[in-house]
Order: sequence, then structure tokens, then C-alpha cells
Amino acid sequence: MNRSADATATPVPTPAPALGALGQPADVALPLLEVRGLSHRYRLPRGVFGRRRPVEIQALEAVSLTLWRGDALCVVGESGSGKSTLARLIMGLLKLEVGEVHYAGSRIDHLEGRQRQRYRRHMQMIFQDPYASLNPRLRIAQTLEEPIRVHFPEASRQQARERVDTLLSDVGLDRGWGERYPHELSGGQRQRVAIARALSVSPELIVADEPLSALDLSVQAQVLNLLVDTQLARRLTYLFISHDLAVVEYLATHVAVLYRGTLCEVGPAAQIFAAPRHPYTRALLAARPRFDEAGAQCVAGSADTSSAMPATRGCVYRHHCPLATPLCAREPPSLEALGDGHAVACHAIDASAVPGDTQAQSRPGS
Repeated sequence: MNRSADATATPVPTPAPALGALGQPADVALPLLEVRGLSHRYRLPRGVFGRRRPVEIQALEAVSLTLWRGDALCVVGESGSGKSTLARLIMGLLKLEVGEVHYAGSRIDHLEGRQRQRYRRHMQMIFQDPYASLNPRLRIAQTLEEPIRVHFPEASRQQARERVDTLLSDVGLDRGWGERYPHELSGGQRQRVAIARALSVSPELIVADEPLSALDLSVQAQVLNLLVDTQLARRLTYLFISHDLAVVEYLATHVAVLYRGTLCEVGPAAQIFAAPRHPYTRALLAARPRFDEAGAQCVAGSADTSSAMPATRGCVYRHHCPLATPLCAREPPSLEALGDGHAVACHAIDASAVPGDTQAQSRPGS
């Protein structure tokens, strides 16, 4: 990865140690975040657009991921693949019906009230739309002070205000911006405020749901560099949701690929981009815009998945897969390890092939 090694010069508080069972410091040998078998359905009520029966949409299907301290795990996939649903389930913004969420070795998805709040300090979220995520009636300084007062009730007003000034400086804003309202800021400035708010309680984990997609292209690079520098300065761990593969290649240490709520492939970013194994991952990478030697943009490829219908059984990608066999229509593939943390869910990929081999080895169809 070509990531800047420069950290912000302003000193910042180090993140508090993660909480394990009964609030004790967690074992650093354990993953910081682990999700096991997450599934989620959205239920649309009857009567909408003339429907007589309620409709259920499967947003996630048995997704399991592991995130280690200091890593940046980027979850990619087209719109509707379940990326944002995954982020909201992890943060407790959606009720988890199937599966488990573990933070620093402790299960947290069933916690409520003060127990849940204790973990919220360690897990913060940055939303896609910075304007919608900020209270239009509060000045920026008030927005940043609020989480400080919730999680650090012993802090004095002066201490909270000094913390706000430091946060604004950390994200490249002058302290005077604290007296303004969200509508007085540009999109990039609002997203910087959203980042500052997430950092206000010194978390260990940042869940960022498409934090760049609502910004102008020129501003995206500035905010992306801010996120990278902030991670290095504060030793943060990122779960980053994105559909922009250029951003993912720049930021990620690991990549997870979702298609229609199913995990297709997961592994180190360098391996995913150099030697993608799943046919859908290959289609995504082939669809990236390309430039010729003169710098002119070539016509991008197409993942050709927009017309695919949700499969009732078997592999959800089989309708567009060039490697599909009759087995794919009968059984959904399980995630199989290829080595070095790389795993793929595809009947046509030979898990016994040498890890890193750029050519997927097909299994005989059945």
C-alpha cells in the first residue's frame, strides 16, 4: 500500500484499553472485533404498492469476519450487497436476530443500557452523509462536547472545551469553527467534524460507512488522507465500508467482498488486488476505470450483476458466474481457507492450489 507515514503533530490521548469480561482489560492476543454468522432480513409491511403479503428481503446471510488491532478491514460490494447493514448491526443500530458480535473477547450484541454504553466509547461510527449525522440546532462545539460529557462526566466544562479545540485542530479546522452551525460548513468540513466527534472519546475502533461518497472528488482525497494520518497517530482500527476500489486499495490492510449479503472472499488487500480468486471479485476489479499510456480514460468493464435475481438456494452469484456448475445450483459454497488469511466461497476454486497463484483452478463440475 502507498500510505503516508506522517502522523499529525498535535498530541492526542491514547485510546483506552479495550474492555474484556466484567470490564477488565482485554487480552491483546484476541481479535478486537469478531462477528459470527450474522444474518438479517428486512420485512416490508403488507399494503405497500398493492402487496397483500409482507415481503422479506435477505440483507445478510451468515457473515463472519475477524478484525485485528491496527488493521483496516474494508468491506466492498455493489449497492444492496449488505455493507451498511453489516456496519449497523455491529454498532447496535439494528437489532441483531441471528449471529454474534464480540469485542475484545466479550460478546456485546445482547448488552443494553449502561453496559452497552461502556463499549460505545471504544466503538464509534462515521456516517455517509455528514449533514444528516449532525444536529442542525447545535453549534459544532456543542456537538463535539456532547459525547465527552456522556462518557467523561467528571470532566469540567473548561476541560471539555479544551478537548474540543484540540479535536478541531486535529482534523484541520480552526477553533473558531466551533461557533458555527452545520449549514455554515462545506461538505468536507462537516465530514471533518463528524470524524472529530468520533475521535472525541478516544475509541479503538472506527466503523466508517461510505464516509467519502457524499463528498466532491477533490475533497475526498483530503478526507482520506486525514483518516489515514489519524489511524497512524492514534493507533486506530478501521472497519471501512466502500464501493470505491481505488480508496480501498489505498487504505485497506484486508478486504472482504460481499455480494447480495453473502461473503464471497476475504483476505489481505495485497492478495485480493493482485490475485483475486472469486469470479465476482474479479468482475469488480475488471470494472474499475482504466487509463491508457496517454492518460485517456478507457471504457471500464462491467461486473454485469444488476439483473441478477436473488437465488433461493445454491450460490447467489451462479447466474452470472463463468465457472458455474450444476453443483452451484444445489448447494451454497462455504468459505474455504487458501492460506495466509485468504479465504474464498466458490465451488469452482481449488483450495488446495498454491496460495497466491493468480490462476484459479477449476474443480470438476458435478
